[in-house]
Amino acid sequence: MTFVYILECADGSFYTGWTTDLERRVAQHNTGRGAGYTRSHRPVKLVYWEEHPDRSSAQRREIALKRLPRARKAALIATRDAAGQVREADDLPGRP
Repeated sequence: MTFVYILECADGSFYTGWTTDLERRVAQHNTGRGAGYTRSHRPVKLVYWEEHPDRSSAQRREIALKRLPRARKAALIATRDAAGQVREADDLPGRP
């Protein structure tokens, strides 16, 4: 199982990535062993994630999410509750 995720950085910016181990990857970002961008924008908070069946679909979705304007990402994040469950399943922003 692979995941696409969005982190909110300390300055309020968003970082999007993919991983096979969500908990480990978020910890890496917070200890400075993640992406260069998050290294200088710590701490980060996991605000959104999706499960994908394989690496290629996760990477395609990551690219699609990275292309979204900030307002669309914020709207997508708002569709999730604190446990990451979708609150409104129909018409998710940015979903192909």
